[in-house]
Amino acid sequence: MAYTLTNLRDDIRSYTEVSSTVLTDAVLDTLIKNAENRIYRSADNDDNRFYATSTLTTGNRYVTIPSDLRIIRYVQLKDTSTGKQVFLEKKDTSYMATYYDTPSTTQGFPKYYANWDANFWAVAPTPDAQYEITLAYIKQPESITVTTGAAPPSTNGTYLSNKYQDLLLYASLVNAYGYLKGPPDMVQYYQQAYNDALQTYSIEQQGRRRRDEYQDGVIRTALKSPFPSDY
Repeated sequence: MAYTLTNLRDDIRSYTEVSSTVLTDAVLDTLIKNAENRIYRSADNDDNRFYATSTLTTGNRYVTIPSDLRIIRYVQLKDTSTGKQVFLEKKDTSYMATYYDTPSTTQGFPKYYANWDANFWAVAPTPDAQYEITLAYIKQPESITVTTGAAPPSTNGTYLSNKYQDLLLYASLVNAYGYLKGPPDMVQYYQQAYNDALQTYSIEQQGRRRRDEYQDGVIRTALKSPFPSDY
């Protein structure tokens, strides 16, 4: 069953045998958001892959980071006048600082990028033209607790709540039992259930979904085949 916010709240209360006077909607929403963030920090999923394209400013080596960015996957640069495309190399800021002595005057086709701070990343050399830049990244997904918008996640569900209900439920129950200071054996049980669900989720998202049967071959399980003489 795909989860809506209402169904998920009801199940958490049912599993913990606690009413809405203790686990209020506000408390549950916080526990659920914490569970979602825990999952997203543990493993990527294809639904959170996103691409943002903009144009570098001539003479400005700083690029604004998208507000919903969690992890940069790669950065691609294109010179639209020549069609030249390159993938920028990731470097530390210390390397960027020593790449050239006068960054405000030395310009060219950027080759490197680095995380500068929480709001910007930088390219080097400083661009000498308005190059098209594409940032591929893992975005911050919408939470199932969001109730606004034309199609709110609270009603329509999310990729996680629609396809991996067990993972979201178990992660939420770990938080709920922790909040309730519940029996240690129940916390341990749901923690193990969460770990098992997370492992299969990670195998699917970061393994099986990124394979190609033609290129990688069909996944096979080794079978024990004893010799007839063993019987």
